[in-house]
Amino acid sequence: MMPRLLPMTLLSGLLAAANPAGAVEFHAAPDGSRTGEGTAADPLTLMDAQRKAREFRRLSEEVLDEPVKIVLHGGRYALDQPWYVRPEDSGSEASPTVFEPAGGEPVVFCGGVAVDGWSQLREPVPGLPEAALGKVFVADAPFVGGRPREFRQLWVGDAKAVRARTPNAGELDRVLTWNVDEEVTTIPAREGIDGDLRALEFVIYQQWEIAVLRVSEFEPEGDHFRVRFHQPESRIQFEHPWPAPIMTDEHRAPYYLQNALCLLDSPGEWFHDQVAHKIYYWPREGEDLGTAVVPVQETLLDVAGTLDRPVEHVHFKGLHFKHTAWMRPALFGHVPHQAGMQMTEAYKMLPPGTPEKAALENQAWVERPPGAARVWAGHDIRFERCRFEHLASAGLDAEHGLRRLEVEGCVFRDIAGSGLQLGRFQDGGIETHMPYQPADDREVSAGLRIANNLIHDCANEDWGCIGIAAGYVRESLIEHNHIDDLPYSGISLGWGWTRLTTAQRDNRVRANRITRIGRILYDCAGVYHLSASPGTWITENHVGEVIMSPWIARPHWGHLYLDEGSSYVTVKDNWTATEKKILNNNGPANTYENNGPHVSEEIRDGAGLQEPFRDLLELLPESD
Repeated sequence: MMPRLLPMTLLSGLLAAANPAGAVEFHAAPDGSRTGEGTAADPLTLMDAQRKAREFRRLSEEVLDEPVKIVLHGGRYALDQPWYVRPEDSGSEASPTVFEPAGGEPVVFCGGVAVDGWSQLREPVPGLPEAALGKVFVADAPFVGGRPREFRQLWVGDAKAVRARTPNAGELDRVLTWNVDEEVTTIPAREGIDGDLRALEFVIYQQWEIAVLRVSEFEPEGDHFRVRFHQPESRIQFEHPWPAPIMTDEHRAPYYLQNALCLLDSPGEWFHDQVAHKIYYWPREGEDLGTAVVPVQETLLDVAGTLDRPVEHVHFKGLHFKHTAWMRPALFGHVPHQAGMQMTEAYKMLPPGTPEKAALENQAWVERPPGAARVWAGHDIRFERCRFEHLASAGLDAEHGLRRLEVEGCVFRDIAGSGLQLGRFQDGGIETHMPYQPADDREVSAGLRIANNLIHDCANEDWGCIGIAAGYVRESLIEHNHIDDLPYSGISLGWGWTRLTTAQRDNRVRANRITRIGRILYDCAGVYHLSASPGTWITENHVGEVIMSPWIARPHWGHLYLDEGSSYVTVKDNWTATEKKILNNNGPANTYENNGPHVSEEIRDGAGLQEPFRDLLELLPESD
């Protein structure tokens, strides 16, 4: 057979990217051209550099033994849709496809748009508190694709602004009544809640989760307000049994109201008027409004293969992902089940029981929130020294059909949801308590390694989310991560609330440093585990301070927590700040030994980031 010859023009264009050492590089820049050479001196757009790399692989006659690199010149890559990585971008073990910065230059993938043209508000605006006049600035809300959009977050510099709310940040009020049959609640009357309340939202605390409910009726009745909510969240909120608002003589569920101009009464608060297409903001001292950004894109990177044709051997090095949106609460409300997984339907069964679980009373179907980066059906995918910051939902969502995903030396901070979501959570059309054991074993995510990452200030809007949330995974390793400042749990492993056999087994959670968790919610832990998981070890972790807020109904927490159905799990040699643990409705063959403050200093001090990743600790606030 005659060798296949490349067209001379294409061959010369592709070979121009080869450096003298034989490795192949295609250069991209935020202002790159569509028709450049793809060299350092003449970079392409990211899409075109990626296409050239695809063509080089497709047309190459030789087996490649060096990486094919897409070298990204520094700057802001503004996205109007996700950046897609397909099976056609795959490399091989000897020749991975690598996306990396040029010379260490900051490379930022941004899903936001700038808000400019700010001016100080001098004239009264209906609904704006009198105290805010002269302190609030206003700008035209940016249009996207020629159309108005709703924005649920605003960042000014590195600080996220607070949607106008009452009580103000750090405080909560308590409901008066909670009527399940009529789907109505009453709350104490507060002065100044008036004007246009069509965008008003009600955020309620319920044990290990919150719910975000769009308000449909807000009626004054003497010394209280009567509140109803839009569908479908009203039905889901009042029908689902767990988690529910706690309403007793001693404790009434905490809540706050957000997203009305009349609530904008403090520095750092903002409001988006969707009717007038204006954004109002009361700046904090010293802020530069020229840095204001609102998010548009929910997902910035989508690595999407199939079970039959996965994306293989792709590495992402030193990339930054910033400013994502999350729009579900604006469209459907948000009523999560656990770990931020939102319910699409849920109710209490009477009488209880299913063939899989005789006592089950709680039926729920869930969906997963989006991630800034999503990986679906990928093999040998690596994220190294990447940063996920200023995000409105999850950081990295590694969802389905994964083999040998590695995430090391990355930063996850200022994230509204979970830092990482790993594997299936029986999300989609299957009832979430059904044990997950797919007929096609390729669905199960296995061989994941999450190591030496800094995970800080996650779940700062959706408080029930997790630093690292792992569902049905197997043969995976979560080790040497630094996890702190979370409103709920640090690491959650498992799903299903079942003692039955599932796809979950042979995992290791070891040598992680976890501290200052449980700052707002309860029923939490540094390391939390669910369901049967043969061969799983939780060992050599450092679990420090658990901070209980004044809003909890009861101090229900543990440094380590084996929850419902946990079976065949070894929990051993973990240093914990106290002896407090929870072992709830466990199955057989668990080992729990040598855990507590007496465990050796070597284990206590050896957990957390290893060299050479301890430089990431410099990114923490000085108080840490």
